[in-house]
Amino acid sequence: QVQLVESGGGLVQPGGSLRLSCSAPTNIFDLYTMGWYRQAPGKQRMLVASITTVRSTKYEDSVKGRFTISRDNAKNTVYLQMNSLKPEDTAVYYCNAQRIDSFWGQGTQVTVSS
Repeated sequence: QVQLVESGGGLVQPGGSLRLSCSAPTNIFDLYTMGWYRQAPGKQRMLVASITTVRSTKYEDSVKGRFTISRDNAKNTVYLQMNSLKPEDTAVYYCNAQRIDSFWGQGTQVTVSS
């Protein structure tokens, strides 16, 4: 069972920042595209950002310019830096490792509210 361990969620005011972290086993992190998805209540899970093993990145349109995904190969960790947060960013955020197969973290709640 592959375990992706997330941390960093919480409650933040609009305009604030949070950084999510996700660690993965070395054999997964070195070979898989890592990504962050989110799922708001009553909505489908959707891709927020992803980063390949060669650091090519992709972002969902609504987070471009506000969120940054990065990976630290020495720590087997992928980060999602979220700035200028909006109430509509409120969701459970899931870490994902994708190649031929796919693995998921347990999810971390991000709530943006005043």
